[in-house]
Amino acid sequence: MNNKIIGIVLVIAGIFLALWGYNIYDSASSQFTRALSGDTPIEAWAGIAGGIICVLIGITKLK
Repeated sequence: MNNKIIGIVLVIAGIFLALWGYNIYDSASSQFTRALSGDTPIEAWAGIAGGIICVLIGITKLK
């Protein structure tokens, strides 16, 4: 039972983390920075990658 609760929490947190990372990636300041230097904020990549990892771990806990 505890693994299922942990899995559900990880899936939900991962989804929100990935959405947060995408919002940073798609923000106006990030688009301006990417246009000038081609750099993407590390927070965006960390949020998206961390969210995907949390979702994957959560799905494995649910099985």
